[in-house]
Amino acid sequence: MKYGRAMTQVLTLSCKLRVAEAQAAKLSATLSAFTEALNWVNANTPAKVVNAIKLQSLCYYELRSRFGLSSNLAQQVCRRVAGSRKGAQRKNRPVKEFKKPFVTYDARIFSFREKDWTVSITTVGGRERFELAIGNYQRRKLAGTKPKAATLVQRRGGGFYLQICLETETPVTKPQERVIGVDLGRTDIAHTSEGENWHGQQLSKIREHYSKLRAVLQQKASKGSRSSRRRCRELLQRLSGKERRFQAWVNHRISKAIVARAKATNSAIALEDLTGIRERVNQQPRSQTERRRANSWAFYQLRTFIGYKALQAGVRVVLVNPRYSSQTCHRCLRIHPDPEQSYRSGKQFKCGHCGWEGDADLNGANVIALLGAAVNQPRG
Repeated sequence: MKYGRAMTQVLTLSCKLRVAEAQAAKLSATLSAFTEALNWVNANTPAKVVNAIKLQSLCYYELRSRFGLSSNLAQQVCRRVAGSRKGAQRKNRPVKEFKKPFVTYDARIFSFREKDWTVSITTVGGRERFELAIGNYQRRKLAGTKPKAATLVQRRGGGFYLQICLETETPVTKPQERVIGVDLGRTDIAHTSEGENWHGQQLSKIREHYSKLRAVLQQKASKGSRSSRRRCRELLQRLSGKERRFQAWVNHRISKAIVARAKATNSAIALEDLTGIRERVNQQPRSQTERRRANSWAFYQLRTFIGYKALQAGVRVVLVNPRYSSQTCHRCLRIHPDPEQSYRSGKQFKCGHCGWEGDADLNGANVIALLGAAVNQPRG
């Protein structure tokens, strides 16, 4: 994020569609045809072709006749394959298969009407209009906008959802001298340099509950009677996603509070750059339970939530190297203090040089704030 420059932010709103039985058949047919067309183009065109116009010249008429797609949907297939191939090339791997069905739309085959909260999209059976089953949050975001892109998906429960993309102008970021450091962890999900913290006891309890419940149900689903196996599978399907949604709800609350505090105090936010921490930690010998707990740590989701909320609020976010941040005293800036006079035991930290003693996460957050202040300065 640069000072003095407005930026465009793209937000995706998940909106459920109210679908009649006849319309559901058309949407299902469109999803199937679009996904089959994606895989057909990927398998029957040279893998080196990553230009959408070139792909369109190779298979446009075949797509329309073979899969019954409209002109614009056929063009969307070529654009989606080209985009996936470009992304795969950057990672040095091929595009193997498109498994999850979806359909992408642009402004020519998708429109939103605010007066009755409906959308119109193109299907293989023609143009159809659907009412949006949405809440106040989506209505506030959609009010007064003219979205130009969307993606149609179908979730496990059978409902159809339209992921509507909104382009919004973010506020101009002003210079911010103060920095709030945020220390991320598992015992405390987040601890700020101002002393505010969010513990993870409730989240850990929920995770342990669902882990044990899944283990019991999976065992019964494989060894029980036919009726008990069926009931266990149905229960596992109902439980699917509950833990993930609770984690997202917790991270939304934390990120909203941190960004609101930074905006109120005209401060920037400094976060640890924990990229690759799971790979590094998993190389160490650990128990299966500890590995599961570490792998379920959703620090990247929290960082993403803070990032896009800060962009909306005009707050700058800086990433700092977390190396030695937990072993450095924020008061005297000594690294690796004298082990005979200083210690870190769980949540307690004591410096053997200046004598500061207190919460270890608070100390780490203050160190991150100091590093963020240095990075936040011009030419930092």
